[in-house]
Amino acid sequence: MMRQIHLTVNREKINSQVEPNKTLLWFLREELGLTGTKEGCGAGECGACTVILNGKAVNSCLVMALEAEGGEVYTIEGEARNGELSSLQRAFIDKNALQCGFCTPGLIMSARALLNENPDPNREEIKEAMQGNLCRCTGYEPIIEAIEEAVKKER
Repeated sequence: MMRQIHLTVNREKINSQVEPNKTLLWFLREELGLTGTKEGCGAGECGACTVILNGKAVNSCLVMALEAEGGEVYTIEGEARNGELSSLQRAFIDKNALQCGFCTPGLIMSARALLNENPDPNREEIKEAMQGNLCRCTGYEPIIEAIEEAVKKER
């Protein structure tokens, strides 16, 4: 039985139908076509599915879509504006903080949630905020450096 859902996704009001057992991850991907959010583990361990829900980074594979009712969701697709990469996205490129790219959307969403809450984090705060995200390709130093670079650019 489908249920009505109303939420804002990347600053756009959405009114849709959703199955009660559909996760936010699969609602975003299948119903809204926002495929930047990835399923890595499906158990909230890898961070590939991270989005920002009501200002907080969440694993969208663990959140039912109906839990986002009336809320505000921000995905990787909302990070660029008018075709221009954000300073965070640009820093990830400049610092070689991505390779295969599978984990990158989740990493950027976790970093964005941190910077929204704390625009001037220190290295330890960055490391703590990124603990829920796994990356097998780049190692974590370039990711931390990219976030530090974005902090400088966003000041």
